[in-house]
Amino acid sequence: MTNAHPAASMRAPSRSASSLTVRRVPTAFLVVYALLLALGLGLGSAYWAINGDPPFGSLRLGPWQAWPKLGSPEADPYMRAILARRGDIPLATGEGLGFTARTDSDGMPFDSACTYAVGAVAPVARVWTLTLYDGDGRLPVTELGRRSFTSAELLRDTQDRFSIVLSRTLQPGNWLQLPASGSFAIALRLYDPPGAAGANLEEVDFPVIQRLGCGS
Repeated sequence: MTNAHPAASMRAPSRSASSLTVRRVPTAFLVVYALLLALGLGLGSAYWAINGDPPFGSLRLGPWQAWPKLGSPEADPYMRAILARRGDIPLATGEGLGFTARTDSDGMPFDSACTYAVGAVAPVARVWTLTLYDGDGRLPVTELGRRSFTSAELLRDTQDRFSIVLSRTLQPGNWLQLPASGSFAIALRLYDPPGAAGANLEEVDFPVIQRLGCGS
């Protein structure tokens, strides 16, 4: 009687172990799964890369961002793919440099429900333009039909300083009407600036974008 229980306990693990089965996944299935996963990741990353801003070669000065090589022969494949998808024609290296802002100077994303002031200085260039775009990158429909200003037509004070107000409602002076809702962006294009593109530019040379308030 004393040997029956140990013998039974020794035989029990062998019975449970014999009931376990190992299923092997076919190698072909693993190969197909790996290929589909790689294809999905590759297409997803490519779609993400060309539907945003170029991931490399940017120049940021405050809220303003540019890609100096965007219009040069040295543009990388990501830049070229993005330009082809958008149908944009960037300024060539010898023509100037374009900057884009999607946030104010405090880093807050633009909101059409708010009012902004852009000023009071701009980098030295033969001429520059400031253009408003909606959240989809299109020129917005406005009551006055104006979406941009050039440096030659701005109203300025006695110290040659300017202020451009961005708002949905009518404002005195230099005013650009914002879209009815959603986000937006502003582009600052410098034509024929002195020196090489992006060289000798500092944040203090660029307009400050100040949010004045939000609401109707």
